[in-house]
Amino acid sequence: MEAIARLRNVPTSPRKMRLVADLVRGKRVGLALSILKFTPNHGAIKLEKLLLSAVANWQAKNPDAKLEEADLFVKTIMVDEGRSLKRLRPAPQGRGHRIRKRSNHVTLVIDAFNAGDVTADIVETNEKAN
Repeated sequence: MEAIARLRNVPTSPRKMRLVADLVRGKRVGLALSILKFTPNHGAIKLEKLLLSAVANWQAKNPDAKLEEADLFVKTIMVDEGRSLKRLRPAPQGRGHRIRKRSNHVTLVIDAFNAGDVTADIVETNEKAN
């Protein structure tokens, strides 16, 4: 059973946030939280809170399941471009240069790690390779 958490209009450029998101994609939740905790980028703080929110959403969907036994992992994490605030900066000779302050939207999906799913994926990958 998967759980989704979304973070919208984060005032960081999507390119900078994707650098942090690539660090945790496909990792187990415990490992992902420790990676985000010790990553110095500003986006890591936001993603850490988002991951904790996704875990809380998973617990709300599965009240009878134990978190320690679930073995959750980051299934997908997507960073999309949000709206851009357009500002003007004074330039020489009375002109103005446009400044774009970018933002992003992050969607995070976590899922329980099942051995049956992994073996099915490996078999499908091997069949495609042959």
